[in-house]
Amino acid sequence: MREYVITTDSTVDLPKEYLQEHQITYLPLSYMIDGTTYKDMEGLTHKEFFERIRNGSMPTTSQVNPSEAKEAFEALLKEEKDILHIAFSSGLSGSYNSAAIAAKELKEKYPEAKITVIDSLCASLGEGLLLRKAIERKDQGMEMDELTEWVEANKLHVCTYVTVDDLFHLQRGGRVSKASAIFGSMIQIKPLIFLDDEGKLQVTGKERGRKKSLNKLVDIMGEHLAGWEDQNEVVAVAHGDCIEDAEYVAAQVKERYGVKEVIINGIGTVIGSHTGPGVVVLFFMGNER
Repeated sequence: MREYVITTDSTVDLPKEYLQEHQITYLPLSYMIDGTTYKDMEGLTHKEFFERIRNGSMPTTSQVNPSEAKEAFEALLKEEKDILHIAFSSGLSGSYNSAAIAAKELKEKYPEAKITVIDSLCASLGEGLLLRKAIERKDQGMEMDELTEWVEANKLHVCTYVTVDDLFHLQRGGRVSKASAIFGSMIQIKPLIFLDDEGKLQVTGKERGRKKSLNKLVDIMGEHLAGWEDQNEVVAVAHGDCIEDAEYVAAQVKERYGVKEVIINGIGTVIGSHTGPGVVVLFFMGNER
C-alpha cells in the first residue's frame, strides 16, 4: 500500500514551524501591498503587515493557480506518495478549484496514484483545526480513504465566528455600505459574522462596543456545544494584531466551558487583507454552524 501525505493551503494560519514539523506541504496564496508581491507566510511580519494597513495601504490577494498546485503535487507523486489535500473554502477563494484541476490532470499522468482534494469550507484556523485533527488521525494509523470520509463528515462541524473593529474595511470589501460604515462607526457598532455551510461569510448580528462583541463570540460558542461530544477539546482564536483581545476571548472560553487548550495565532496576511486589523475570530467544533 502506498504512503499518503496530507497537504493544504497557507490559509490554515497555523505557525509555519508546525507545518514543517509535521512535514505538511502547503500551497501559498499571494498578497500585494505597496507595489510588492509576497507569498503568504513570507515577507512582512504580522505586525508590519497590519501597521501598513492602519497607515492606509490596501493589499490585494491572489489564489493558488493550477500550475502552482500541479507543481507541488507532482513533486510528491514522483516520490510515489498519494495525496489528501485539504483546501481553503471554495466560498472565499478559487484555490480549491485550482487544486482540483491540477489533481485531474495529474491523475492522467499518474494513473496509479490517488489524489483527493477536499473543499474544507473553512478558513484560517478553522481550516487549521481540521488539518490538525486530520494529522492526529493519520499519525494514529488511519488510512487515507477513512480519513477522507472523516474530514468530509466533520468539516461542517467547524464553527467560525468573527468580529471586526473597522467597519470601513468591510465597506471597502463590499460587505457593508459606506453609509452603514459611517453610521456604525459613530455609534461603535461591531458586526458579528459567521462562515455558513457554503463556506461564505454572512453577517449574523451586531453589538455596540468592542467588549460586548468579544463576549458575544463566547456566548455563541455555548449555543453550539449542546449535544457535541467533545466539548473540552481544542479551540482556536485568530486575531489581526490585537493579541490582548484574543487572549481575553481565550480566557473566557477556558473559564466558561472548561476548554483544555486554546490555540492563539495571528490571522494570516491573505485573509487579513480582507478583514483588516482588529479582527478577532473564534473557531471551535460544534453541533452545527
